[in-house]
Amino acid sequence: MEGHRARKRFGQNFLVDGNIIRKIVAAIDPKPDQVIVEIGPGLGAMTRPVSEKLDRLHVVEIDRDLAQRLREGDLAPKLEIHETDALKFDFGTLGPDLRVIGNLPYNISSPLLFHLAEHAERIRDMTFMLQKEVVDRIVAAPDTDEYGRLSVMLQYRFECAHLFDVPPGAFRPAPKVMSAIVHLKPRPVEQLTARDPLRMSAIVKAAFGQRRKTLRNTLREHLDVADWAALGIDPSRRGETLEVADYVRIANHCAARG
Repeated sequence: MEGHRARKRFGQNFLVDGNIIRKIVAAIDPKPDQVIVEIGPGLGAMTRPVSEKLDRLHVVEIDRDLAQRLREGDLAPKLEIHETDALKFDFGTLGPDLRVIGNLPYNISSPLLFHLAEHAERIRDMTFMLQKEVVDRIVAAPDTDEYGRLSVMLQYRFECAHLFDVPPGAFRPAPKVMSAIVHLKPRPVEQLTARDPLRMSAIVKAAFGQRRKTLRNTLREHLDVADWAALGIDPSRRGETLEVADYVRIANHCAARG
């Protein structure tokens, strides 16, 4: 960390624990010919061991000082540096069968995950360090406090697995929260049965917009009494009690009705 002060606006907490780094790299298991992109390489804690196993590593870094450090460092010949905001970066330009890794800034993790989901058809898998609270929401089961829009939309598109936790002491500066490693693997196309993904997204967003209200109220602009009867779903339930498949059925019913 010599010569660089962590910037709060970029959510920078730098991983320094060698054992944790080795465990993450083992979970990623990079191979020489794979196309891998690291989001937020920072000071290179994961960049170095991953790039050693690859012919070429793409990195996306918004901090111009850190991007310049990478350009001037000994890893530069192996790196393709994209100095930009990951939220605006077109990951589809890196080709098919892409693997995405990184220690995601906590302040933009959810919108970044939704952004990456838009490129899921070109992604092999994703392995991220996130705030544990976010990982808990990603893998949450229905009818739990953590289950919400993020759970439904990511579980629909990906197979999601919580791999292991990372304590605050593994970082400098140490964050005030626990972190965790999550693995996301895009589901096969044949499992993606929503006829209109945008309609499904709107329905899920509405269902969780006011968690304490019933589906009858949160989805009143989408469904009426006859619709609920046709679906066989009790509209007095709340959004967090429905499974991912239920939201697919609701969206497809609305799409078929027009």
